[in-house]
Amino acid sequence: MKRLLATIAALLIALPLTAAELGDDGLHKTPWMRDTFKDLREDLEEANAEGKRLVLFFEQRGCVYCTKMHEEVFPQPEITKMIEENYFVVQLNLHGDIEVTDFDGEMLSEKAMARKWGILFTPTLMFLPEEVAEDTTAPQAAVAMMPGAFAPGTTLDLFTWVAAKRYLLDNDEDFQRYHARRIQERDDGRTD
Repeated sequence: MKRLLATIAALLIALPLTAAELGDDGLHKTPWMRDTFKDLREDLEEANAEGKRLVLFFEQRGCVYCTKMHEEVFPQPEITKMIEENYFVVQLNLHGDIEVTDFDGEMLSEKAMARKWGILFTPTLMFLPEEVAEDTTAPQAAVAMMPGAFAPGTTLDLFTWVAAKRYLLDNDEDFQRYHARRIQERDDGRTD
């Protein structure tokens, strides 16, 4: 009986905080993702009107790292709150056929745009500034990119770093140094 209870307890601990739903396209769906026409100029306008930052979020069907982020990282209350309060998130499918309009006006399918932008991994998050010149592509304008799955602390620190516009500061604290400082402050030096 003790063994059964221990097994049940281990399974409960291993369960995600909240299970991310999968859409018909096989991608994870969250309440903070926006369903848009994927015209990045319009998405940026809408994000700015809401006082939020535009983030492009590439995923693909069957991505185990996307699942990890949706089940273990994004449901963390502090991370969910950060995203909901500060970000306008547009999901893109690495192999999708929906048309996307880049800031430079070029219209391509999601998969062709991913190739144009050099997106190789999922998940990949691309953080955009509030203003983007007309002749600029999304990756040229991006203030930060996060290719791959990361632990909650790293993810929260990046979202915080971008929201606080720390990339504009004229000092020696780039994201890696900021993150290292936050680890020290938060966890007395333990990694996340």
